Amino acid sequence: MSDHLKRLNAPDSWHIAKKTTKFVIKTSAGPHNANALPIAVWLRDRMGFAKNMKEVKQILSQKDVIINGRPCRNPKMGIGIFDIIAMPKIGKYYRILRDKDGRHVSIEIDAESAKTRLCKIRNKSIVSGGKVQLNLRYGANILADNTYKPGDSVVISLEPENRFKIIDHFPFAVGNMAMVTGGKHSGKVARIVDIAKVPGSVPNRVILEDETTKARFDTITPYIYMVGRKTPALSKWGIEQ
Repeated sequence: MSDHLKRLNAPDSWHIAKKTTKFVIKTSAGPHNANALPIAVWLRDRMGFAKNMKEVKQILSQKDVIINGRPCRNPKMGIGIFDIIAMPKIGKYYRILRDKDGRHVSIEIDAESAKTRLCKIRNKSIVSGGKVQLNLRYGANILADNTYKPGDSVVISLEPENRFKIIDHFPFAVGNMAMVTGGKHSGKVARIVDIAKVPGSVPNRVILEDETTKARFDTITPYIYMVGRKTPALSKWGIEQ
C-alpha cells in the first residue's frame, strides 16, 4: 500500500495547496480516520515550522512535538478535532478544531489550557472485574464509574502524574452546549433544545438554537460534540470569534 497520495485527492479538511507538488504524505492508522491531518503536513504546509520532510523528521526525532501529552515521532500520525499539540521548547500550544467549512483549524492556547483535552465518549463496555471502560472517540480507553453515557464529553488531564484523570463532564442532554463537527453547520456552537429519536438504523436528529441569533437548526447525533453545560463555552472549546 502506498505511503503517499496525490495532493489533488487530499481531503478538503486538510486545506493545503493542491498544485505545489504532485504527492503528499498519507495518514497512518491511528486514533482518527483517514481524513485526519498528518502531523508532517501540519508542521510543514499549515504552520510553516518546517520547510521540507527532512526538517519535519528532525523536529519529531528530537521529541519537540507533543500530541495529547505524548511525544510524537511518526510524521504520518493523524491529528483531529480537539487534539492538543504542544511545542514547549518554543512556547507554542494549539488546539485543533473545525471551521464552518469543515476544515481543520489550529487555535493557539496557553500552556495551562494545554494540560487538558476534551473527549467524546463513543461507547462503553464492561471489562474484567466488572469495571466500566469508556471508549473515547480518539482511540483512548479509560476506566470510570457508570455515570457517564455514550455521547457525553469528558475533560481529561494530560499531565503525566494525572494522565487520563476525568476533571469535568458535559452530558449529552437538552439545555447543554454542543459543537457541530460535520455537515453544513460544521463549527457552530449552540444549545440543544430537542433530541428527536428516529426509528430504524438512521442517526437521531438533534435540534439546536444559536445563542446570539436564536435561530434553530438541526443535525445528526454523530456530528454532536458536547462542549459545555448551561453556559456557552466559546472561549474554552469553541472557535474564538
